[in-house]
Amino acid sequence: MKNNYVFLVLICLAISFYSCELKPEPIHYGMDVCGYCSMTIVDRQRASQVVSDKGRVVKFDAIECMVNHLEEVDYQNVGMILCATYNEPGELMDATKATYLISPELPSPMGENLTAFGDKRLAMDVQKDVTGNLYTWQELTDKFAP
Repeated sequence: MKNNYVFLVLICLAISFYSCELKPEPIHYGMDVCGYCSMTIVDRQRASQVVSDKGRVVKFDAIECMVNHLEEVDYQNVGMILCATYNEPGELMDATKATYLISPELPSPMGENLTAFGDKRLAMDVQKDVTGNLYTWQELTDKFAP
């Protein structure tokens, strides 16, 4: 009987660890809906998502939607912050490590003209070709703070 109890406890622990695994979900472009503005997600260069510390995923059609969403939630409960980038559309990276360019020559779905870059040098090269300002994650969130 004791072995059955230990086995049951181990199974329950395994299920609880598996169900709380922090990982992004694939974005189904043209089908998934933004968790902030409810627009369909179609832009592979500006999609983003937040994974809570409990594994709940919220997807966004634009980085600015994600930043605005983060202003409304307890940051302590956020496990991952991810965004697609200009140079690798459809691939998600740690948004806190990206470099951001706000330029009217690179329009984004919600009109903030916000684009993420996985490589700061590339962001600087693109900035030379278009007008705009570069931001770190902290600078960007400060700019969007209410």
